[in-house]
Amino acid sequence: MGKGKLIVISAPSGTGKSTIIGELMKCEQLKLEFSISATTRKPRGSEQHGVEYYFLTVEDFRQRIERDEFAEYHEVYEGRYYGTLKSEIKRITAKGKNVILDLDVMGGIDVKRIYGKKALSIFIKPPSIETLRQRLLSRATDSLDDINNRVDKAAYEISFADKFDRCVVNDVLANAIEETKAIITDFIESK
Repeated sequence: MGKGKLIVISAPSGTGKSTIIGELMKCEQLKLEFSISATTRKPRGSEQHGVEYYFLTVEDFRQRIERDEFAEYHEVYEGRYYGTLKSEIKRITAKGKNVILDLDVMGGIDVKRIYGKKALSIFIKPPSIETLRQRLLSRATDSLDDINNRVDKAAYEISFADKFDRCVVNDVLANAIEETKAIITDFIESK
């Protein structure tokens, strides 16, 4: 691994993780570069290999698992894999950039286990499960069944929050962004 560090951000769906990451990416002093994930799904539209994703065959993905080339991976359903290649982390850190990883809870725990003190893991929490339910309802993009499933999954994922280095409650978005930025700045500046 090069000079850069790893920042893992995990959160239940609907907690504002993507918005927070989007704002962090604008902070030039953090020197963040987004990790490109590998997947076995086919490219959509104008997606290109090595830009949006590393598109791999199922066979290639499984061979890379056997060769321990992933920092984390998961099989979403039969034959549909997503993961973070260790070579991708090395590519970014070798440039002196800091890798930002947007991972599910288990992926975040896996990366922290592998990289230890070189990785900072941050868990973004909703103020409460009920607040999360209201946010998902107000989006009006999912069915009630989907919302209930997401809320149940969120409650399960929140039970792993103590496995992360830091926890940020996203009650007021601007505050959550600033708190996350401060945590990352301290981590990057520490030796």
